[in-house]
Amino acid sequence: MKTLGKVIEEQKIFFNTGLTNTEDFRKKALINLKNSINKNKNEILHALKMDLNKSATEAYFSEIAGAHSEIDFALKNLSNWMKDKREITNMEAMPGKSFTRYEPLGITLVISPWNYPFLLAIDPIINAIASGNTVILKTSRKAAYTSKIIKKILDNNFDRSFIYCVDNEKISHDELLSYKYDHIFFTGSSKVGRIIMKKASENLTKVTLELGGKSPCIVDESANLKFAAKRIIWGKLLNSGQTCVAPDYLLVHKDVKNELLRLMKQAIYEFFGDRALENPDYPRIIDKKALDRLVYLMEGQDIYTGGLYNSKTLKIEPTIINNVNFSNKIMEEEIFGPILPVIEYEDIFEIIKKLQKMDKPLSMYIFSEDQDHIDRLTYDLSSGGVCINDTIMHLTNPNLEFGGVGESGMGGYHGKFGFMNFSNRKSIMIRSNNIDIKIKYPPYSKGQEKIIKKIF
Repeated sequence: MKTLGKVIEEQKIFFNTGLTNTEDFRKKALINLKNSINKNKNEILHALKMDLNKSATEAYFSEIAGAHSEIDFALKNLSNWMKDKREITNMEAMPGKSFTRYEPLGITLVISPWNYPFLLAIDPIINAIASGNTVILKTSRKAAYTSKIIKKILDNNFDRSFIYCVDNEKISHDELLSYKYDHIFFTGSSKVGRIIMKKASENLTKVTLELGGKSPCIVDESANLKFAAKRIIWGKLLNSGQTCVAPDYLLVHKDVKNELLRLMKQAIYEFFGDRALENPDYPRIIDKKALDRLVYLMEGQDIYTGGLYNSKTLKIEPTIINNVNFSNKIMEEEIFGPILPVIEYEDIFEIIKKLQKMDKPLSMYIFSEDQDHIDRLTYDLSSGGVCINDTIMHLTNPNLEFGGVGESGMGGYHGKFGFMNFSNRKSIMIRSNNIDIKIKYPPYSKGQEKIIKKIF
């Protein structure tokens, strides 16, 4: 039997001991994970610098701090999450008691992406541990340095019968997906997500897909442009635009477009100077193939600012493209880079009609002080999440579920929602033996029929 097959068998045996069902085990595992992260913090930061040229500050707050927060929130709330929840018992089943119990699913497979290679590997593991599952982790080959340090942390601190990080050099996706799991958690492209869902269906395996899409950013005529400009540019340029919830394109009212463009250009200068390509803190594109795709999207466009790139350092300037329409090639797919196309609009209701015909995005951003506009946009348009008058920040709240809808994914996590997603919500009813109502038993009489019709 191959190594992965042996590990899966070992995890089945370990899971069946029931040890992961205990609160004490789960909390000790979470504390162990947090301590291991802290112990290897400098190596993690170095790896993120090597893979994506992330500055220590950006790498810490966008990857390590998020993991810390998720662990702390789980430790604080785990006792309450694990308690049986009393439910109302219907009259027909009285006397009796009803409750819901969250039980672990079993062996979980986590497949993480390259764009946030540490956070998006560790976050699902935290949820899986809190829920009492075992974990098989597959990291991204593209983020080789970060994948290496993650494997080192997990191998050195956890038995493989509980948490195992596969060797990217020795296992393919085909082999990985040839085994049966109790839950597959995937973050990445919709193309690969479809493949995973198809393979999972063969074993009726539960799947969580965290995908992406073209998340719109809408700025109406009532918006605070000064705040909007900085917050849009910050969200767009985080990780050089390689963020699944980055504002993908801008829809701005014609009356405020020119001023907003000026303020966004100013924000770019304030963040990275007039030579972003030479700024040591400006992240790079993951590889040459990704850079070439982004360069193609910029070709022939009306570039308002930016547009330069360096093929050796794999960097693209923060770029704003003006006078874009929905038929433009840049609107055909998720950009996933530091390029922001701008579409001018006049009627917000026409924009709503247009967006209703498009795939549902992972996030939607609205900059407005007009409550009627906010209500219409949030009620009439579907998306995984919404952030009003900022970008990205809704992901920082552990009390909000993060997940997609339609083309942007299925299932969610973070905080209690992650605990629930990695659990089976088992319904339990306890019937009393003090009395036994005979009305449900045959042979049935007309009198019983009358009583049943009255009750039901």
